[in-house]
Amino acid sequence: MKQSHKTIALWIVIILLSISILHFFKATPTLRNKVSFSEFLSAVEQKQVESIVIREDEYQGKFKDSYKDGSYFETLGPVNSDKAFEIFAKSDAQIRYEKPKETPMWQQILISWMPMLLLFGFFFFFMRQIQIGGGKALSFGKSRARLMSESQKRVTFEDVAGVEEAKDEVEEIIDFLKDPKKFTKLGGRIPKGV
Repeated sequence: MKQSHKTIALWIVIILLSISILHFFKATPTLRNKVSFSEFLSAVEQKQVESIVIREDEYQGKFKDSYKDGSYFETLGPVNSDKAFEIFAKSDAQIRYEKPKETPMWQQILISWMPMLLLFGFFFFFMRQIQIGGGKALSFGKSRARLMSESQKRVTFEDVAGVEEAKDEVEEIIDFLKDPKKFTKLGGRIPKGV
């Protein structure tokens, strides 16, 4: 897959996720106080309710300004209550019936398949990393030390015999290992890499 296709696919996934998250957590336009069904019915009887929206067993609406500062409310009650409908008929509240809000089919499918798609995406990502990186995708914290085999050439003192700097450095390390107190008194430490 080319780099441009990867970025386009990434942007499509980000846009779809953000749309589904925004739609899922979409806030209601007004804050609604939860009240009990009996409190709701008594407020309707006292003609303190301005409007009512009925969706099956869910009742939403607005109290009059003189009652509870005209706040919005919601409650759950029976679907077909004769007593409630008698009280509604006697009240002066505006009553509106609505169908229950249904989640679109595409959103239901997206929500139900999203966890599996994410797991498949992570699996696909790690498999690609393993194939590309030669098995280094899951090598978090592995040691970079290498084992020397018998076939590899070893460097000896004879190999660096003509180089005076190498000889001096090796002699200093040997002196340090023989008598480290002598060097630590002067503030010396063992060289890095030794």
